[in-house]
Amino acid sequence: MIAELLPATVTAYDTFADASGDVLFPEERAVVARAVDKRRREFTTVRDLARTAMAELGIAPAPLLPDQRGAPRWPSGLVGSMTHCDGYRAVAVARDTDVHAVGIDAEPNAPLPEGVLAAVTLPAERARIAGLLATHPGVAWDRLVFSIKETIFKAWYPRTRYELDFAEADVTPEADAPSGTSGTFGFALSLSREGPDPRWLSVVSGRWTAGEGVLVTALSVPRTTLPGQRRG
Repeated sequence: MIAELLPATVTAYDTFADASGDVLFPEERAVVARAVDKRRREFTTVRDLARTAMAELGIAPAPLLPDQRGAPRWPSGLVGSMTHCDGYRAVAVARDTDVHAVGIDAEPNAPLPEGVLAAVTLPAERARIAGLLATHPGVAWDRLVFSIKETIFKAWYPRTRYELDFAEADVTPEADAPSGTSGTFGFALSLSREGPDPRWLSVVSGRWTAGEGVLVTALSVPRTTLPGQRRG
């Protein structure tokens, strides 16, 4: 699913099954030493996928440790993103000479828990969600908007180290007719406090798909898109 959403400059892999055996480096194993089994399986499988993608790019296997926010720290010269949800894991990796940033996310194709929608969306987004639910009821559009925001944040944060609030991203998903099970999304970033110029990311659009009970979202920023300068 994930490879269909990204350009050829990004190497992407996904799976509906967990890695067999212990494929972690000792440093990685220490990160999840006290984690529950579900967390260890997710952590292990996405790193196994990531090293498969790295090998395709000619990069030797290396530990992929999370930073203080949980984002993976990639070897020099690479950008990438990981995601997992129940039953699905995916990674996307690219050389930083080709791609500035990449973000991916996966979520179950099911409505958000009660009370979450108002906390993660803007009024304009909620109006769009209502309209899309009326025309394409097979997609959990509230969850898709949440996934899109997660994808945006995953592309944004490694380059800027600025933590976006949900209200700082206004997303507009669109469905491909007639199926409504895939499409594109646009977005605008509006920072509520001083931070990096967001225009370098807002100039791109992303893609999404639904299948096998999962929503998958992705975007990449080509190297030809120059980032804005820091404000102030």
